Amino acid sequence: MMKIFLIGFMGCGKSTMGKKLAVKLGYEFIDLDHQIEKSLDTTIAAYFSTHGEAAFRKLESETLKNFDYPANAVVATGGGAPCFFDNMEWMNANGLSVYIEMSAAALAKRLEGGKEKRPLLRDLNEAQMIEFIESKLLERDVFYKRALVTVNGISLTADAMRAMILSRQ
Repeated sequence: MMKIFLIGFMGCGKSTMGKKLAVKLGYEFIDLDHQIEKSLDTTIAAYFSTHGEAAFRKLESETLKNFDYPANAVVATGGGAPCFFDNMEWMNANGLSVYIEMSAAALAKRLEGGKEKRPLLRDLNEAQMIEFIESKLLERDVFYKRALVTVNGISLTADAMRAMILSRQ
């Protein structure tokens, strides 16, 4: 039985890589953000703007800790999830946390095409977006670095990640 919690900044590939990794391992894939939206019957952005960040972070932590996980699962968390309450410690105690690390410039390049769906990025030009991401990465680094495993998001493949996870079992 194993739960693998993927953490990292938005755009690093938690959902995309998570789906591929789950297939390679024969595990179920769970996207916590999608589970939250399903339970709320609204988007996270809408909930966030109506109820505020504190209420969202509480709900996110409760969902993380109380979700009925299958025995073997790859879980994509929200980018900020590791940074609140004792979420990072909980993930490390209940599974294998994997930080998908990427530079601010690489993240900005990935996020550029879909930034209209991300309220925090929507009105930023490329330089502003890189500056914003660098600032957030600096804030979150202390939490992300608590992951049991760190992988490079640029060169990451599902096969390499699968091999790395199987070697840790």
